[in-house]
Amino acid sequence: MAATCFGCKEEIKDKMLEALDKNWHPEHFACKECKKRIIENKFHESDGLPVCSKCFESKFQAICASCRKMVTEKVVKAMGKTWHLEHFICGGPCKQQLSGQTFFERNGKPYCTTDYERLYAPKCGGCKKAISEKAISALEGKWHKECFQCKLCKQPIGVDSKFRSDKDKQPICEKCGI
Repeated sequence: MAATCFGCKEEIKDKMLEALDKNWHPEHFACKECKKRIIENKFHESDGLPVCSKCFESKFQAICASCRKMVTEKVVKAMGKTWHLEHFICGGPCKQQLSGQTFFERNGKPYCTTDYERLYAPKCGGCKKAISEKAISALEGKWHKECFQCKLCKQPIGVDSKFRSDKDKQPICEKCGI
């Protein structure tokens, strides 16, 4: 049984080219984008069809959001952008690679948890450390649940409890705030 050209759907009687698990007349092996015949040995594939190097670079190849150069090997897709693996790094002082790690986005830059918390997370009104989970909002600030306690007796102040604040905006429970 004779082979059929994938490009023209006719029988191949003379020269045949095999590529992408298909048979082609050499003149019908063409780029799916520009429709020009592919004659170079190197070509690319998109949706099972051949794409010439020029079209691949201009239409399919990603540009790194950091260096603005083409990404041809390992790629990171994050924040709606494409990055070289080595360029997807923390925007904070550590500059560590973030591929495969939890990160936070701020002003279009990725940040590792440590740098994000140090630079941008709200600070607790009690311990002054970063708050990265649920917090209590009170006295013009945010507090870790365990840090929202009476300045005098050190007893926790519940969410529905009455309290007042001292001049330093520290909570004082109803019992101590006579």
